[in-house]
Formats: sequence, C-alpha cells, structure tokens
Amino acid sequence: MRRLLPPWAGERGPGRPRRRTLVAAAVLIALLVGFGTWALYGSDWLRAEHVTVHGTDVLTAREVEAAAGVPVGAPLASVDTDGIAARLADRLRRIKSVEVERSWPDTISLNVTERQPVLVVQKGAKFREVDDRGVRFATVGIAPRDVPRLEMDAADSPSLRRFGIPALNRAAVKVATALPDTVGKDVRVIRVRSYDSITLELTGGRRVEWGSEEHGTEKAKVLRALLKAARDARHFDVSVPSAPAASGS
Repeated sequence: MRRLLPPWAGERGPGRPRRRTLVAAAVLIALLVGFGTWALYGSDWLRAEHVTVHGTDVLTAREVEAAAGVPVGAPLASVDTDGIAARLADRLRRIKSVEVERSWPDTISLNVTERQPVLVVQKGAKFREVDDRGVRFATVGIAPRDVPRLEMDAADSPSLRRFGIPALNRAAVKVATALPDTVGKDVRVIRVRSYDSITLELTGGRRVEWGSEEHGTEKAKVLRALLKAARDARHFDVSVPSAPAASGS
C-alpha cells in the first residue's frame, strides 16, 4: 500500500537550510554590531588624541584649545561637540562662531570665526571693541587700525530718554557697517548726539552730517560720490540723500 504524506512534509528539507542561513546571518550581524561598538567606545583605536585649530587671527591656537576643554583620550564618538562649542562661546567672546568636527580616527577640529570690530569705545587708556552685532567683545590697549571711535554726546538729548543708550549704540553700529571700505578707512570718529543727528569725522578735518541711521546704504553711495566730486570740501551733508551738499575748503 502507498503511504500518503501530508502536503507540507516535502517542504521540511529545504526550509531547514534557509533557517540555518538566517540564524547564521543574525549571529554575524550581532557580532559585527558588537565589534563596531567595541571599536568605537571600548578600543584604543578611535580616541580623541589630537586637537587642531583653524581660522584664528588675534586668538592663538593654544588659547582656543585650552578654552575648548576637549577630553583627550576619550572615545572620539562620545565627544560632546556641542558642549565644546558652547564652552568656547562662553569663555572667549572674541569667537563669533565655531564648528567642532570629528576628524577620524583620532582628531577634534575646531574651525573658528572671530568677531571683527566695526567700532571702538574708549575707556581711559583702553579701547572696547564692538562688532557688527553691537557686541562689546574685547578690551585692548591699542585701538585697531582703521576702526572708528564711537563718541556718545547724547546726555542732554531727548533721544536718550526716548531710545536709551543701547538703541543709540546700535544706530552707530548700523552707520559703521553701511560705510564702504573706501570711505570707512578715513572715518576716525562716529559721533552720536541724538537718534537723528549722527556725525562722521574723517581724516583731514572733514566732517559728514549723516543724520539718522536710516537709508544707510543710499547715504553711503551718495557720500562716496560726493567725496570724489568735491575733493577740496570739508563739510558734507548726506542726511537727506536725495539732496546732498558739500561746502568749505
């Protein structure tokens, strides 16, 4: 008599090798994951052994490295790059921004952008540098070259009560950043008497009535043209850029 087999019986043989293959693949994957985790965090192969600093001008690489506090010897994968960036911003105000990168297999790279002064405020024999965001970030003994000095003469101005010193400082910063390099290098003082009375004192005893901070780009273009057209003039007025004036000799 023929023995009848259930329909699934014939599939047992081929199914077992497939299951063994899947089990072997799972074991291999687990081993690879375990080895990768050990290589990243447990081995001595991928650890933070070096720190490189790029982009500094006034700051030194040693200053930046010391402030960064990179945990040398720690697994590179576990280094807190955001924490390093936060420490640098807190400890070195001259740093405007910094990118902290892992450079495999053993280096942390610090790519620094320093703040650049657009104004200085004199305090006694020292100078406080101010950047294009109005941040006073450093005190130096010698004023940087070609950076105008801010003079605040608004003590009796209604603008002081209405806007306050911070707003008037921001207005001066906007004027400084609006100036093209060809004009800015000749500006020695930006004098603020009120919100709408800002004066530039240039080399050669020249003076510019700027007015308020508004329409700075247009005023800068008009002033540049006026300086070329009236080379012997000593007084310039661009407070109304559509009606500029030059006088004196």
